[in-house]
Amino acid sequence: MSNQQYPPQQPGWGGPQQPYGQPPFPPQPPKKTGVGRILGFGCLGVIGLVVVIGVVAAVLGGGSGSKNSSGSGQAKATASASTGGKPAGDTGTSSGQKTGDTKKTGGKVVTFKVWGTAPAGALGSLDISYGSDSDTRKGTFKNGEFKATLPLHKDAMYYTVTAQLQGSGDINCSVTVDGHTKKGHASGGYNICDAQLSSGFLGGWN
Repeated sequence: MSNQQYPPQQPGWGGPQQPYGQPPFPPQPPKKTGVGRILGFGCLGVIGLVVVIGVVAAVLGGGSGSKNSSGSGQAKATASASTGGKPAGDTGTSSGQKTGDTKKTGGKVVTFKVWGTAPAGALGSLDISYGSDSDTRKGTFKNGEFKATLPLHKDAMYYTVTAQLQGSGDINCSVTVDGHTKKGHASGGYNICDAQLSSGFLGGWN
């Protein structure tokens, strides 16, 4: 038999040692405990709860919006029905139609006249104004006369015509309402010819 020698054991070790020259096996990782699994399931549960709350809130919000829109639509339909199918505030008067035109009395008109001699002065030609208490207009004197008409309104308080000379001249003026005529006269300087008819309390013009 051969005398084979083995390396001596290290002093201080209580058990058998690995053969000389062979590395020790690496330690195995520790196994996961039940605590890690519990924490993982807990996080998933919190996330799921947040998602469920968000879905419920979205459903409730969508339902309330649909109720509001249906309610406003019903209110609009009610308002439209109460105004005869027209939007609220629509009086039925077109932009080109004046409200006063509906107050004419039988198609009658008011006639305004100025005639005579009225040379132009430093401030221009004869200054003419005519109309009613709610409608005043300017007129032009041509070839020794001026004439204009306006619709007769039953709610007008008066109709008048005035003409001011510009330094010299001699003019007459008149206003005619419903068969009644009022005349005026002015001569020289900057005098004014004035004619006016007023509505009486019992009807008629004077």
